[in-house]
Amino acid sequence: MIEDDKKALREFMRGFSFIISTVGIIILIISLISWGDSPTEHSQETKVVGTYKECEIIQWHYGPLAEYKYFLYCPK
Repeated sequence: MIEDDKKALREFMRGFSFIISTVGIIILIISLISWGDSPTEHSQETKVVGTYKECEIIQWHYGPLAEYKYFLYCPK
């Protein structure tokens, strides 16, 4: 290896280590920022979606479960 090749290799290695360090610091900052977020609170939702023989059809949904349940509510 001649001296010019050694200088080029050293310069390449410095650039490579600089890029890796910069990307690592950015990933660390992003992970620290997102780590402090609190989880969102999910609430239950109910709404009337129709009627059947004087009864209301109620739709119930709980966010994390990703499913809907239906039931009848008859006031009489």
